[in-house]
Amino acid sequence: MSHHNAIDHEIAEPEDKGPGTRLLEIVPRILLADDQEEIRWTVASLLEEHFDIVGFAENGKQVLELVAQSSPDVLVLDIFMPVLNGIETAASLLESGCPCKVLFLTAHEDSDFLEAVIALGALGYVLKPHLATELIPAIRSVLKGHCYISTHMRSS
Repeated sequence: MSHHNAIDHEIAEPEDKGPGTRLLEIVPRILLADDQEEIRWTVASLLEEHFDIVGFAENGKQVLELVAQSSPDVLVLDIFMPVLNGIETAASLLESGCPCKVLFLTAHEDSDFLEAVIALGALGYVLKPHLATELIPAIRSVLKGHCYISTHMRSS
């Protein structure tokens, strides 16, 4: 029986410059966490052609389980979720040394929340009303290790 691990990635050999080389690029893995199913599906439909959506969570406890199972590159996380909120979830992951990058997608235009999540080590903060224009650039920025703050929050 062949043993294949879903998280193993094939990388093209350096001398392989043929037309298929781009197909072997690693697609970033995204985990989406929001307690509202409509938001999860809206975000997934926006991201699916650019990223690999590896899971959906509706509360912080599910996030912790899915991060351990799916090893996402980026966790897109809401602040207010049941069982364990987004801030508590991010704190737990980041304090444990989890390598995934954390980006908050929230409706809260509150600078106290923004400061709190950045202090925890989150790299992104995008406001839900601006997700269509800001979420993809935010994820790309976070993947590079750069901080991304929603444009509206930067000007306030």
